[in-house]
Amino acid sequence: MSFYVDPSFFVLLALVAAGAAFLGLRERPLGAYGAVASVAMVACLFSRTPLQGGLAAGYLALSCAAVQLIQRNPSSNKRFALSLTMAIAPLVISKVSAAFDNHLVGFIGISYLTFKTIQMVIESRDGIIKQLGVRDTFMFLAFFPTFTSGPIDRSTRFLEDAHRVRPRDEYAGMLARGILLLCAGLAYKLVIASLLFAHYSPHPWGSDPAWIELARQVRDAYAYGLYLFFDFAGYSLMAMGASRMLGIDTPRNFRAPFLAIDIKDFWNRWHITLSQWLRDFVFMRLARFLMRRKVMKTRLRTSQCAYLANMTLMGAWHGLTPAYLLYGLYHGGLLAGTEAMQRKWAFYRTHHDRLWFKAASWFLTLQLTMFGFALFSGQFFVMMKGILP
Repeated sequence: MSFYVDPSFFVLLALVAAGAAFLGLRERPLGAYGAVASVAMVACLFSRTPLQGGLAAGYLALSCAAVQLIQRNPSSNKRFALSLTMAIAPLVISKVSAAFDNHLVGFIGISYLTFKTIQMVIESRDGIIKQLGVRDTFMFLAFFPTFTSGPIDRSTRFLEDAHRVRPRDEYAGMLARGILLLCAGLAYKLVIASLLFAHYSPHPWGSDPAWIELARQVRDAYAYGLYLFFDFAGYSLMAMGASRMLGIDTPRNFRAPFLAIDIKDFWNRWHITLSQWLRDFVFMRLARFLMRRKVMKTRLRTSQCAYLANMTLMGAWHGLTPAYLLYGLYHGGLLAGTEAMQRKWAFYRTHHDRLWFKAASWFLTLQLTMFGFALFSGQFFVMMKGILP
């Protein structure tokens, strides 16, 4: 069974939602019920792949152990290093082995679980998380609506919702919104994304006039970019809907990304929870590290270096393939260039609030974004087969 795809999932989700509604409308706590339902749903997810299920169970246990290890003495550098290694090592092994077609350790959902575990380890180290037991850690990690496709929630926010008993009217509103979000996500994924994917057919650069070949490549890039949005946003909407049925107000993951007026704005609208996670746990920390040690001469160079590292890591998170790595490096370069433009270019500072400038910036950002999707999908490499000897 696949989440948000197979009809059997939606049948089981309806049963889970009915139980949640029975409890929630009677102002009963939903945290324990959601945990039990998650165990059952995740077990169904791996019912046909028991090896992956065993790996997932092992990683959940390892993650809980990593969080408890750092919780016992947050100031210990050795404990922090060991906890972080326990959290990251399985994902690194999975990605590296997948690059050589071995697929060791990997299982569906490992990327999202890793980011959640790292968040808990680092925030325990920083003192943001004061106390986190095994039960709460497991409840957060195993929560089935976001297990395979995100959004990437934060443990403190999630657990506040999980332990809260909502008034009847408040839960009824969440339940209604959850059903609407689930229906919207189904329309995004099963209808719009499917229609768009039918028009995506990457092919090498041919022998027709250059403008015709370029038009075909642009069409394919747009078809894939729009397909990816409606497919991924559909998953996210359904995850948000299922979460609300269980009393969890999972954060949104997309906010009209194709209306972005620059590439920074795009990443504040696209896969928002991943962007915020990378900003908080990679970009800001790397930038502070470089500034404290005066590795770069200026703040601008420090920010640009951090952007490149941050987005290259984002590409590697998707997979250690040329397409994903180039996609991350490409967006890192765009963000670094945008940072320089906004800080140093007098023309930008003078005109950036004007309507014509915003319109031109929006159009350029959209084209750069769609070219990025051509890199991400591998379309660019297919196209180059018709150009290179």
